[in-house]
Amino acid sequence: MGDNLVYKILKSHIVEGELKALEPIAIKIDQTLTQDSTGTMAYLQLEAMGIDRVKTKRSVAFIDHNMLQQGFENADDHKFIQTVASKYGVHFSKPGNGICHQVFLERFARPTETLIGSDSHTPTAGGVGMLAMGAGGLDVALAMGGGAYNINTPKVVKINLVGKLKRMVASKDIILEVLRRLSVKGGVNRVFEYAGEGVKTLSVPERATITNMGAELGATTSIFPSDERTLEFFKAQGREEDWVEFKPDADAVYDEEIEINLSELKPLTAKPHSPDNVVQVKEAGKIKVDQVFIGSCTNSSYEDLMKVAKILKGNKVNPNVSLVIGPGSRQVMEMIARNGALADIISSGARILENSCGPCIGMGQAPGTNGISLRTVNRNFYGRSGTLTGQIYIVSPETAAVSAINGVLTDPTEKDIDLTIEMPEKFIIDDSMILAPAETNAEVEVVRGPNIKPFPIGKELGNEVDGKVIIKVEDNITTDHIMPSNSKLLPFRSNIPYLSEFCFNTVDTEFPKRAKENNGGFIIAGSNYGQGSSREHAALAPLYLGVKAVVAKSFARIHKANLINNGIIPIDFKDEGDYDNIDLLDELVIEGIQDALSTGIVKIKNLTKNVEFEAVVDLTEKEIEVIKAGGRLNYVKNM
Repeated sequence: MGDNLVYKILKSHIVEGELKALEPIAIKIDQTLTQDSTGTMAYLQLEAMGIDRVKTKRSVAFIDHNMLQQGFENADDHKFIQTVASKYGVHFSKPGNGICHQVFLERFARPTETLIGSDSHTPTAGGVGMLAMGAGGLDVALAMGGGAYNINTPKVVKINLVGKLKRMVASKDIILEVLRRLSVKGGVNRVFEYAGEGVKTLSVPERATITNMGAELGATTSIFPSDERTLEFFKAQGREEDWVEFKPDADAVYDEEIEINLSELKPLTAKPHSPDNVVQVKEAGKIKVDQVFIGSCTNSSYEDLMKVAKILKGNKVNPNVSLVIGPGSRQVMEMIARNGALADIISSGARILENSCGPCIGMGQAPGTNGISLRTVNRNFYGRSGTLTGQIYIVSPETAAVSAINGVLTDPTEKDIDLTIEMPEKFIIDDSMILAPAETNAEVEVVRGPNIKPFPIGKELGNEVDGKVIIKVEDNITTDHIMPSNSKLLPFRSNIPYLSEFCFNTVDTEFPKRAKENNGGFIIAGSNYGQGSSREHAALAPLYLGVKAVVAKSFARIHKANLINNGIIPIDFKDEGDYDNIDLLDELVIEGIQDALSTGIVKIKNLTKNVEFEAVVDLTEKEIEVIKAGGRLNYVKNM
């Protein structure tokens, strides 16, 4: 039996464990990326490890999230990242060079290599045959220090693409269809490997859109083969030497298989407030639109914006619509500026944003009260746009552009426009905004602004865990719920004491106060707790507020890892009915926790209700040792 793409890479990188589905393994990491929202913390953690230089083939620090300079905080953090990156051997992509995933795809991604990044959309690089995974900042710091990355061996799901997309149907509609079928929980412990004749019909940017949004499935990652279409992209980027052909064996084995007929797909949209709330655009109806945003790491490529320019050319944006467009990189911006497409976009009445994440993370362009906003982003979680009453619909660039002209949500197939895009043989190559690190550590003085505060470190675990239930939340709580990300809070990413005051702010504004009054305690949660962003601040802020354990029906992969890394115990309900029998401020206690971790079963006493129930702790031996040490940094230091 032959190997699929995923197992080929895992076999060449495994350093610990055995490749059996769901069994723990450790793999060597070739490259890492960070961005400024999570990067400051990652580099503080790297410093705390006491290494001299990074050990990866290449590590890159990007500035793309915190771009609004409303005070000194962002500028200070950027200077810190630039200087610490230079000192430790990390390349630095300056503000304005572009979104980390778009720039990484253009300039650094390599087939067959491994990548982890402190951003959940790192799987974008899977579009060229890379095993690319989102991770917490501490995991990235450990990889930069030469450490292996720990995951459970994923199941590999083959998504067989047949047929060809029809006019005005986009690759965005492919991944929305996968989300419609499988939900935001459908990818847990899985990698989605795309195959079939339909793959050849998709360009690298189209493939990257699909792998990018695979994160919304809760998947470990997604991956495409590296073929002649990939070679075309690498040649255009002047990186032909980085390309290798990478295909699964003819008799490759998969755990599951799904078939999607591209010829049958229709334009789709994800309605508020979840990426899997998917219906056909026609079914959603002619909803009046207030705002349209085209951009983000999902749909801001040269190909995306050229299609948008074709749709907008000779047309005007509806008077009642605000259309904003954010190119994904400086390369994309310069290309469309030089070929005239940017002029067509501006002439339509669209507004141009800088090359950054922008509205996708609530960094500007928040919709008005009850505003309907169509966005080519990957997430439409409640409150993520910056407006709690905002109604965010996820759509393709084609749907977004046509709707911006019409003023209502519109199926783009109603328009007869030829969107064939001739990709250039050569892109404009200018890496002057990617700074190489210093040759030696001694050349660089790390600059620290007053906003950078020490990060909290967990304490060694005793034999009893007790405390009150300081919050109880529902299913599908995202990291945006736990630690909101917007223009007001992003400047304080390196200031956990300040940031913690806004923990769970969109769910329960009294949570920080209640946590302090009760010296921390337990979080009780529903299923898929911690889905979404990889931001470890969603673990660090609760840690600072004294959270000792989270008891949930189930956890999202990256957030569970972040809890473990910071010494917070993730516990699964054995009987989900026990969730209903716990109320806010119930007093819980777990006795004999040291031994219980090894057995995998903990007994939780609810002293308030005078009942006891069993729960499950699903941890590897190494993760148990990390929890006992009070987090992975303590564990590494002890080792």
